[in-house]
Amino acid sequence: MKHKKLNKIFRYSILVSFVTFFALYLSQSTGYFEYRNSKKVALTNEQIQKFERDVKEGKNIDIEKYLNTNNKNYQNTISKAGLSLSNVTEKIIQKIINGSFKILGDFMSE
Repeated sequence: MKHKKLNKIFRYSILVSFVTFFALYLSQSTGYFEYRNSKKVALTNEQIQKFERDVKEGKNIDIEKYLNTNNKNYQNTISKAGLSLSNVTEKIIQKIINGSFKILGDFMSE
């Protein structure tokens, strides 16, 4: 009975690890992260050029004008519910992981 439960936990953990690895590998191989970083660099270069142009023209310089701060509040009922669900899921997964290590520790100590 104990071995079946441990075997089941082991299979699920391997499955989760494989899915996570596959998702990260796919995002890396498609260049998703490089694309996002290149967009940030391009925007930064644009802001630098704008700053240099304003300095040459002798305009008043305000640092806030050149910083790309996007502080929009996208929170609504659905996102709050999603956050709550995420927090509950995190607690459940944390309990499962802690329980798995406890079972594994008990199994190893026998």
